Amino acid sequence: MGSVLSFPAANTTSRQRKEEEEEDLLHSQDREEDIAKFPYVEFTEQVNELVALIPYSDQRLRPQRTKLYVLLSVLLCLLVSGLVVFFLFPHSILVDDDGIKVVQVWFDKKNSVVILSITATLRIRNSNFYSVTVTSLTTQVQYMNTVVGTQQVSNVSSIQPLSDKLVNFTVKAELGGPFSFVYFSCTFPKAKVHNILIFMRTWVKLSYIGHTSQSSLERHRYVDCSTNFTASQDLLPLSPSA
Repeated sequence: MGSVLSFPAANTTSRQRKEEEEEDLLHSQDREEDIAKFPYVEFTEQVNELVALIPYSDQRLRPQRTKLYVLLSVLLCLLVSGLVVFFLFPHSILVDDDGIKVVQVWFDKKNSVVILSITATLRIRNSNFYSVTVTSLTTQVQYMNTVVGTQQVSNVSSIQPLSDKLVNFTVKAELGGPFSFVYFSCTFPKAKVHNILIFMRTWVKLSYIGHTSQSSLERHRYVDCSTNFTASQDLLPLSPSA
């Protein structure tokens, strides 16, 4: 009788264990599903924050001729700067007196006046690597410290780089009134020499790459006032500006 009653109790116990195992299995599956949903993002973020450790002896840590490249870059910048300064820095422009080439003489017998048309030449040397423009040329003639003639010419000429050019100009001078004695000196037929001493002052204004400069020349000259004089047949005087 007692042996018959023991079987149901054993079956009940094994059924309960099986149910518990099934519940544990369900709970574990639910946990796995929950873990699979969220920790993946956290793990990805941690991977992005990882720092790689490279040995000091690794070739990737050694500079690949960095000092050489820096030195070459500095030398190249210095070379370019030096060339820019050398080619663009204004060099001297020399203005020399090349002498009087033509003298034309007129006599006003009624008023005892001597009129001189003097054509002189300047030699301008441009030692720059760019063109230079002669923007204006002003000439003044004095006799015995008195101004007897002036002339100004604008936009005279352009001088090419590393070259020189002859620039001629013409100025008229009238000697009369207090200098009427010059008329008699220049027309006196028995005199062998008819030279008079004049003083010429010339200003030359130059323009190049936004820079302007001025040169001046002063020179005493002897001029034969008795007749026309031509030093060079090829030279033509500039027309006076209005």
